[in-house]
Amino acid sequence: MPQDESPDDPGRGSERFHHARAAQSVAVLEDYAEMIDDLIAEMGEARITDIAARMGVTHPTATKAVGRLKREGLAVSRPYRGVFLTEEGAALAARCRTRHRVVVDLLVAVGVPPDTAEIDAEGLEHHVSETTLRAFESYLAGRRG
Repeated sequence: MPQDESPDDPGRGSERFHHARAAQSVAVLEDYAEMIDDLIAEMGEARITDIAARMGVTHPTATKAVGRLKREGLAVSRPYRGVFLTEEGAALAARCRTRHRVVVDLLVAVGVPPDTAEIDAEGLEHHVSETTLRAFESYLAGRRG
């Protein structure tokens, strides 16, 4: 039996790790969509050079990520212009921002300092299921009265 499987639930460990790897892959797309949306709001467009600088990656790495966004139908680019989000890409960026805010609010509600909550939420937000996110929102709503 593989190490990541328990005798009570064979295959469950593999599924859990597969889910984590898939979430990490999606997290990259989400981070780039958010960054492009931020740059468009700030500068009117998102150039690869600016995306790379803000993400702390090389130009080729940013180009590859933007290519993936384009293949997924989340972004388009125009010659001699920047990268722009499609309607679907903009919706993804908005959902990510909302999810981030809920995770930050929950962390602060349980006593995490706001600066730390912002940093920690950046990683957690991509791995939280919709079910868990709704539970966080319900908990927070209950605290607000």
